[in-house]
Amino acid sequence: MTDGPTGSTVPRRQLGRYLRNLRSEARLTVKAAARALEWSEAKMWRIESGQTSLRSLDVQAMCVVYGAPEELTKALMGVAKETKARGWWHSYGDVIPEGFDLFIGLEEAASEVDWYEADLMPGLLQTKEYAQTIIQRGNGDEDTDEVTRRVNLRIARQVLLTRPTAPANLNVVLNESVLRRPVCHPKAMAEQLRHLLDVGELPNVSVRVIPFAAGFHLGVLSGAFGVLRFPRNRDGSESEPPTVYADGFTGDLYLDKPAEVARYNAAFADICTKASDEQASRRLISEVAGSYEKQ
Repeated sequence: MTDGPTGSTVPRRQLGRYLRNLRSEARLTVKAAARALEWSEAKMWRIESGQTSLRSLDVQAMCVVYGAPEELTKALMGVAKETKARGWWHSYGDVIPEGFDLFIGLEEAASEVDWYEADLMPGLLQTKEYAQTIIQRGNGDEDTDEVTRRVNLRIARQVLLTRPTAPANLNVVLNESVLRRPVCHPKAMAEQLRHLLDVGELPNVSVRVIPFAAGFHLGVLSGAFGVLRFPRNRDGSESEPPTVYADGFTGDLYLDKPAEVARYNAAFADICTKASDEQASRRLISEVAGSYEKQ
């Protein structure tokens, strides 16, 4: 195993989260797991906190001790092969299966998310019918059960905004095209926009819209993206580096180098200067919802 913070920390952090959760589900302490694997507790801590890269055979050994299912074991072994990557774009169907959603752990750990969408409603704000349409069309070769599983998982993730302890702060900016693109039938689109208004009333959620008339902004160049930030330690330091996430058609992009994050932060700031305020955005959302209801 090779130690050292080379390259992107995202695959190491995500792998550490999954392995820590598996150990907890197996009801093993760090000490007991270390003893079973004949490793030191310090090594266990480095793995679970994403401080080190990891060989796939070591992941396999941990999964055996934790009683992990074979499919999950293979997926985590695939992630281990990526822990030495200098930047991280992971492709579906390569070493990581398409149905294995690595983004979930990252999203659950976030305390604040800035999100820009150009064409589709963000997953955290989607209704079940809207999500069903997108997932079904995007995964036409999957059977009904798998599509249903993915839809239910996406909806379940929305508890991030309403969980009793430390709900995440979500700042969303949408292109007007997100509202006006009829992804599903008019009634479902109206329900989606009414849901957007409801979620926007949460004290930890801000929803703003960039009207077509606003013209050019950096989101036109960047495309859709999210910047995730994580809780700070007691001394005020970052528990994890901020991470940029972009969902692609054949894979996902993760960036966590300071210069990369700074560039996306600047893009989001520019996007916000062109967005209407929350009240004006609500009026536009309500207006478009009403137009769907009349169809």
